[in-house]
Amino acid sequence: MPETQSQRNLSSREREVLKDIILLYVLSAEPVSSRSVSKHGRLSLSAATLRNVMSDLEELGYLRQPHTSAGRVPTGAGYHLFVESLMGSQTVPARVRHYIDEHLRETPTDAEGLVSVTSRLLSELSQQVGIVVTPAVGETVLRAIDFVPLTGARVLVVVVSETGFVDNKVIDTERPLPREELVRISNYLTENFAGLTLRQARDRLVALMAEDRAKVDEILGTTLDLARRSLDLAAEREVVVDGTTTLLSQPELADVQRVRRLIETFTDKARLVQVLNACVEGKGVRVIIGEDSDLTSELDFSLVATRYGVGGRPLGTLGIFGPSRMEYQRVIPLVHYLGDALSEMLAATSGRPEE
Repeated sequence: MPETQSQRNLSSREREVLKDIILLYVLSAEPVSSRSVSKHGRLSLSAATLRNVMSDLEELGYLRQPHTSAGRVPTGAGYHLFVESLMGSQTVPARVRHYIDEHLRETPTDAEGLVSVTSRLLSELSQQVGIVVTPAVGETVLRAIDFVPLTGARVLVVVVSETGFVDNKVIDTERPLPREELVRISNYLTENFAGLTLRQARDRLVALMAEDRAKVDEILGTTLDLARRSLDLAAEREVVVDGTTTLLSQPELADVQRVRRLIETFTDKARLVQVLNACVEGKGVRVIIGEDSDLTSELDFSLVATRYGVGGRPLGTLGIFGPSRMEYQRVIPLVHYLGDALSEMLAATSGRPEE
């Protein structure tokens, strides 16, 4: 029975050759030949020996040959092996950490501003696409709710989460409500429901409305009805994306069809959120490469992502999206650091310690 990728470990020579090929391909975007490895690599091996090693790595599924006469390029399995055991432990340089911390500290403390700056930093520091997914409305913790009377029987609802995310919506009421009554309703809701997630608050409101006293008390009934519609959980997560134009200079996007697919990927934000949520579970940084996901396989791209949150409660996802030929040794620690930095800033905004 022939050996398969899972049946034998690579020799130290094979591992070093694979590492050199990946590093060279990341820099050049051109298939790597045995001559290139011999010239630029760290191993004193002849071209003939390198060809044999590269052929073995191809048979094992770590390399592929795009054309008969071309060199080799890494496969998804090759990149995964590089990430898991070849690139070694990496950290974000001190100057980059200082740059990130400085920009986040200078940002207004509202959550939307922090998310926007984080997305831009992800893109700027990686030269790839930076993505941040905001929390699901129903899972955010209520800090305050305010009602602003508009013309006629219309009211602007402003819901502020504990971490500073703000959701605005306009609702129609059965009758015009004076500012004084709206202030009273706002105070009642803030005092009784602050500290609950919007989903918990809405469930409690539904239960209160089912009780007899809510039916006979017109004032309380108005309060609960207005609150129920204010805390509608149908709002979708937002996706903040930065740096899509930076990818247009990448060799991988020389094909117009791939550019079209890239645009379609970021146009369908609901699908983007769904795939991101499915990809990233638990703590730590997740690396999705090529065929690992529908999101990355269509373009032969990679996603390096992690969750961010406050007090051990996940709020959203952030990450870097770009060609599989990315500098994982730089991108992975960058995503990890920005995930922690955003979590800490949101924790400071909410007044809760980050776990």
